[in-house]
Amino acid sequence: MLSAETPFDWAGVEVAVPRSMGGPPGISMAGFRHRDSGRVDITMVAHPSVTLLIDLTDGEGITHDGPGRRERGSVVVGLLPGDLRTTGQGTGECLQIRLEPDAAAALLGASAELTGTLAALADIWGRDAGRAEDRLRAATSWDERFAIAADILGRRLGDHRPVDPEVAHTWRRTLTSRGRVRVDRLADEVGWSRKRLWSRFRSQLGITPKHAARLVRFDHAAHLLAAGHATAGVAAHSGYADQSHLHREVKTFTGLTPTAVASAPWLAIDDVAWPASSPTRKRSKDGEHIAAPR
Repeated sequence: MLSAETPFDWAGVEVAVPRSMGGPPGISMAGFRHRDSGRVDITMVAHPSVTLLIDLTDGEGITHDGPGRRERGSVVVGLLPGDLRTTGQGTGECLQIRLEPDAAAALLGASAELTGTLAALADIWGRDAGRAEDRLRAATSWDERFAIAADILGRRLGDHRPVDPEVAHTWRRTLTSRGRVRVDRLADEVGWSRKRLWSRFRSQLGITPKHAARLVRFDHAAHLLAAGHATAGVAAHSGYADQSHLHREVKTFTGLTPTAVASAPWLAIDDVAWPASSPTRKRSKDGEHIAAPR
């Protein structure tokens, strides 16, 4: 999820979205082009996905500052990255790919180890990272880049042992229920004990089922706040005990108040780049579009 910690002219950013939602399951992507020559300063906050940021800029590239670590160029951002800042200078392009945690495990083989941090893509993919960047840079359109990325990811699926079907089911149910299904019920659904589900889920996805539910619930609530819904209604609709509970969770995941989250520009651009996953906007049928978010 992208956000501007300080006022940022989103009119200077073009967003490209794939024409169709086809491709490997659990994967979505969007392309970003910064047209201005000034400095780009973006903050990433917690989102229920593992994120690949593929740097397609020329020159020095993009710098990423995370907790105790700095990387330049293409990176993989694990779940719950903490305070992660991305900066760059001048015009540039970036392909952002979101991987649901079970898809990340099959593609990266290190999703659990990545939780709470970031890593250079080259540390995960080796020389294939540079080859992927070269192919994407050589493409003449975002359509071509999306097709190349889907091909690369499709070929890599299965390179690593997939998560247990029970873990994949638990994640899917957590996502579709917007974090409002109890762990005991999920354990009953997959035929495991609560302790076994808790252990296998954490070892394969890097977080506990309860924390995953909190993250998914927060993401849904944040989008509702950005859509202009009142805090009390969002709290009730999203499964929080009261407004104070919502306030504490928003503070935990963003360091902001619900009021500040409601005006945070990353949620506006999120609806443009990933409309299919937004609880407040339906994807248009116009195919790929390039838009300058308001």
